[in-house]
Amino acid sequence: MFCGALLLSACGTLSRMPVDTSSAAGRDFAVNGNLRAQVDSLARPLLAAKQMPGLVVGVLQGDGTKTTFSYGVTDAERGYPITGETLFAVGSVSKGFIAEITEILVRKGVFRWDETLQTLLPSTVRLSADARKITLLQLATHTSGLPRQMPSMAILTAFIDYLFTGENFYHSLDNDSMLDYLADFHKPGKAEPRYSNLGYALLDYILQKRTGKNVNQLLAENITGPLGLTHTGYDPRLLPGYSRRAIGHAGDQPKFIRRGQPVPDWCFSSSMVGAAGLYTNANDLLSYAQAHMRATGNPALDAALRDSLNVRFHRSQQAAAIAWVVDNVGWQRITYQVGFIGGYSSYIGLDTRHKTAVVVLQNSFNWTNTIGHRLLQRMGDAADAKAASDQLSVSPGHAPYR
Repeated sequence: MFCGALLLSACGTLSRMPVDTSSAAGRDFAVNGNLRAQVDSLARPLLAAKQMPGLVVGVLQGDGTKTTFSYGVTDAERGYPITGETLFAVGSVSKGFIAEITEILVRKGVFRWDETLQTLLPSTVRLSADARKITLLQLATHTSGLPRQMPSMAILTAFIDYLFTGENFYHSLDNDSMLDYLADFHKPGKAEPRYSNLGYALLDYILQKRTGKNVNQLLAENITGPLGLTHTGYDPRLLPGYSRRAIGHAGDQPKFIRRGQPVPDWCFSSSMVGAAGLYTNANDLLSYAQAHMRATGNPALDAALRDSLNVRFHRSQQAAAIAWVVDNVGWQRITYQVGFIGGYSSYIGLDTRHKTAVVVLQNSFNWTNTIGHRLLQRMGDAADAKAASDQLSVSPGHAPYR
């Protein structure tokens, strides 16, 4: 069995990510260039307000420099300092990995993006007319029309229990009974991105059925092995640093557990392992982010990772790529994923134009992420301000700045 922590309702539409309303902070950053001061100004108020026991912010700068800024502790009882090596459960950020494994397998000819559930699932699975038409690409981009989870009494009852205990309420998504929902599925009238844990549980099931491999093998062969991510996997007990991992704590959720209290890990054994069971650390996530924007030495992998960032369903906010969401934030364009789980919150954001990235891992469930978008926005604004200043200094009629 794999122990992990699942997002409660993770997606950009439910999380709150404040942004800067002017470019003043970015201009200031361009002048003083103090990255530590910028991160401190965003992170330290959260610790002071006791929003979480600890967090880590990882930053990839445009020149390829990777830096982590750590705050607080793994938990009050053990008190290990958080570092860039500290393991966190990342919930829905797991979906980016399983989606990109799918992208790689498509490029290898194992799948086609336009394949439908009619051929992707065993013939014994009963499918409605609408379910038969759902494509692999729609599952990966959250555009299948499937709901977040089955609207079942079992999930509702388990969710109510979760509010008081913090225990996993998605057991019925983690076994083959989820397939029964497809017999009566009717797609919504309007086609648009609709975040779906059910869709990703199906994707997980399909990958394992077609390849005959479990998600651990698929992850190692296609992502973590080629990228050298040694602290990333679905079973945290097998990862370096497990004994000093971050412990999940109550925050905004579960509602009836006091903020700051430890909450249980969630355990998965089947279709939700790849969809929500990943553990990793800030250092590995920065390397993963960098691989989407800089050559890794593996051209096939590079092409797959970059293609996953391409928008497949266009709209001005929360456009859908393959697992990734794309937003316009001020003058910047940010590609990101978030994970909100029983005791953790996670964020990974990319600014592909400036080749920068930010990772934020917290050991508390908090809907609001005040760091990720703001820091990427400021870094982008600073880079643009510097470029404009450099251009002005060498324009005709102006002496070069010295």
